[in-house]
Amino acid sequence: MAYAIQFKPAALRQLEKLPRPIQNRIAARIEALRDDPFPAGCKKLSGLPDTWRVRAGDYRVIYQVQQRILLILVLTVGHRRDVYR
Repeated sequence: MAYAIQFKPAALRQLEKLPRPIQNRIAARIEALRDDPFPAGCKKLSGLPDTWRVRAGDYRVIYQVQQRILLILVLTVGHRRDVYR
């Protein structure tokens, strides 16, 4: 089953600020979530319900999976030193 992908406006702005090669790498990682929202290497974040993170080099994508409606909501995109703040 393919999941729909939505971005919070702040996450989209964060992605657009990054250099083009990094944007492409992260976009490919996000697109892969459409078919497998829990890929190898993803981790569940504690303290937030249904919230996961996936790595893309030194960058992280924080997202929520809403399984009932087959939706992935991208919450945050950023460098690993900044994304958890």
